[in-house]
Parts: sequence; structure tokens; C-alpha cells
Amino acid sequence: MDRKKITIIGGTGLVGAKLARLLAVAGHEVVAASPGTGVNSVTGLGLDEALAGAEILVDVSNAMSFDPAEVRAFFDASGRNLIRAAAAAGVKHHVVLSIVGADRMPGNGYFDGKLVQERIAGGSGLPYTIVRSAQFFEFLAAIADGYTADGVVRVSGAQFQPIAADDVAANLASIALEPPVNGIVEIAGPERGPFDLTLGRYLKMRGDARRVERDPDADYFGGRVDELSLVPLGLHRQGLQDLAIWMNAQVMPTT
Repeated sequence: MDRKKITIIGGTGLVGAKLARLLAVAGHEVVAASPGTGVNSVTGLGLDEALAGAEILVDVSNAMSFDPAEVRAFFDASGRNLIRAAAAAGVKHHVVLSIVGADRMPGNGYFDGKLVQERIAGGSGLPYTIVRSAQFFEFLAAIADGYTADGVVRVSGAQFQPIAADDVAANLASIALEPPVNGIVEIAGPERGPFDLTLGRYLKMRGDARRVERDPDADYFGGRVDELSLVPLGLHRQGLQDLAIWMNAQVMPTT
């Protein structure tokens, strides 16, 4: 095996930690970088050291705010600092984790911020791959809570194709080791269906009695939702876990 040094920005988070383990088990030298390990992509602190000798850079960082201006500022500063440090280190593949529909969700400040990140990577001159992922199963609880009013969850009936974070990490691990596509790869789960029905299945599986209602006017965290806003439009890679498989692997809280 050709052992590579791979630096993961956001390497201690939900996806980053899983990705770091997969790549380390495969025999690669992995730097799991985050503010907690002394690496801050927004200020640039520790970046040169973290990227020294790295062939591959994977950016799975997250803005710790949903304020649109703050999200854009985060991804702008982080993206530019990463490009500078990656170019200096001679990185051969820059992989960015983004979101399916980032370019089709007007009004969603977080998606707008991801577009800033994508454009910086795509215009840097470095070999790159942007991986747009569908929403994670792990976020379904927060989505339901965010759209609950008077005990009822009201969301769009648009198509939805969530994916397990484990499958996101597995796809990222494969893509990082492949040649750069200098474009976009989309990933999603193996099941596609209406958003409201998917969320309703999830709540029922976890014993949550909240009712889910379809609201054609419901937004998605500020963004306008069309039928295909949240799913890949064409050829894409799929995770292995459907909702039932993923749920069976979770440890449900006791009451």
C-alpha cells in the first residue's frame, strides 16, 4: 500500500473522527486537526505544521453558528487559509465536504456559506474534489425539534435521501485516495422518499409520539424548498445503511 499523509480539518468532529479512524486503520499517517488540537483554520494557527508533508487535505470543518454573515465569514477565512497552507505544503488533493443542494437553496445561510467554501476550493488552482452529501441521519432529531410547534412537526413533502455519518466517512475515505475530479461528487443514503414521511418513520422508530404534517410552505432553515432541493439530481454514490439499519445500531435514551 502507498502510505500517505492525510490532514483532516475538523478531524475530531462527527465525520472527521470516523474518517480519521478509517484512514489510520488502512495504514495512512493521519493528522486529525481541530481547534482542540491546536489547529485553527479561521485564524491560521497551526495550519502550516498540520499540513507539512501532507499529500491529501480533507476539510470537514463546521461553522459553529447559523448566523448567515458569520457562516460566510467562517468559510471564507477558513477556505483561504487552507488554500494558502495547502499550496505551500504541495498538497495533491484537496477534498471538501459540502451539502447536496447547496446551490439550490436560496435563503439558507449555511448553504450559502458552503458555496463560498466550494468556490474558493474550485478556484484555487489546486487539484480538488467537492463531496456534496445529503443530510445525515444523525441530524434528524434536531430537524424535528426545529420544526415542532404545539407538539406537531411541520415540514416539506420534498424528496429526502438522508445518509449515515459512517457512510459519509467511508465515501470520503475512498474519494480522498482517488484521483481528484476537479468537480463535484454527490453522496446520499440508499432510500429516497418524501421528507415528512421519512421524518415520521424516524420518530415512530424512536418511540416519539409527535405527529408529522406536510406543509408545502415549510422552509428548510430559511431556504425555499422545491421537490428536488435536498437530493442528488443525477448519478451519485450511495451509503450502505438505510434508516432501519441505522436505527437498529443506535442506543436509544431511556426515560
